[in-house]
Amino acid sequence: MLAIVIGLASALTYGVADFFGGLAAKRTASVVVTAFAALVGLVVLLPATLLMPGRPSFDAFLWGGLSGITGAAAIFLLYAALAIGPMSILSPLTAVLSALVPMTWGLVGGERLPWWGYVALGGVLVAIVLVGFVPEKGAVRPRLRGVVYATLSGLLIGCFFIFVDQAPADSGLYPIVANRIVAGSILFVVLGVLLVIARRRGVPPFPGLRGAWGLIVACGIADAAANVLILTGLRMGDLTVMSVLAALYPGGTIALAALVLRERIAPVQWVGLVLALASAAVLAIPA
Repeated sequence: MLAIVIGLASALTYGVADFFGGLAAKRTASVVVTAFAALVGLVVLLPATLLMPGRPSFDAFLWGGLSGITGAAAIFLLYAALAIGPMSILSPLTAVLSALVPMTWGLVGGERLPWWGYVALGGVLVAIVLVGFVPEKGAVRPRLRGVVYATLSGLLIGCFFIFVDQAPADSGLYPIVANRIVAGSILFVVLGVLLVIARRRGVPPFPGLRGAWGLIVACGIADAAANVLILTGLRMGDLTVMSVLAALYPGGTIALAALVLRERIAPVQWVGLVLALASAAVLAIPA
């Protein structure tokens, strides 16, 4: 039961991070937001890692670092896909694939659930599509490039969950620290390249950054918290269940958008949220 709650909490927190990151990306470049959010997360995680019990090891940094590589690549591809659109199709596609990859890996690896657990997993997958669906007036069929970007992003997010799950159980928060270091390094290299290009063209490199700092800090803290939650949940429960629950992250974003920005939640999204909670309750039924 506790693992299910942590899985839902991680999805909610990932959604909160996406909400603040999305607002910040409206003021400055998304890669700037992602890079500095990773840095903020690392600053938050370092003291927590030293205070919590955990053993640093090669495996902890290896799997954490690999999750950082896949995470950074997934973010690039996700933003590129959403920029091409339509979001109403590509966003749910990414979320579903991010759940299917680790779910399949876990089942092939020997994880087993009672029959009602498989029914609940199917319910969560349907809920992911409904929650992530953003009705768009006059939405057009997605372009092939957008579908490819969204597919690759979903696959890489799924790999992120698998890599985090491989980290040693006694490694504390060191895998997440490695994740932030690697992802941040990649993103800051990209920022350096963009800065050089901007200077050569004589244009401001990162306009709007000053006004986005508060949102970036909030995004970084929420993302770090979500990573800690998913790591904790994976150590308590199955990869199959935790990855599917975490893929409900669009629910946190739309809930916060409704509360803060007064955005309307579409009826289909309400159905998805109710189905998600009902399916999570079924997953919590002991075998």
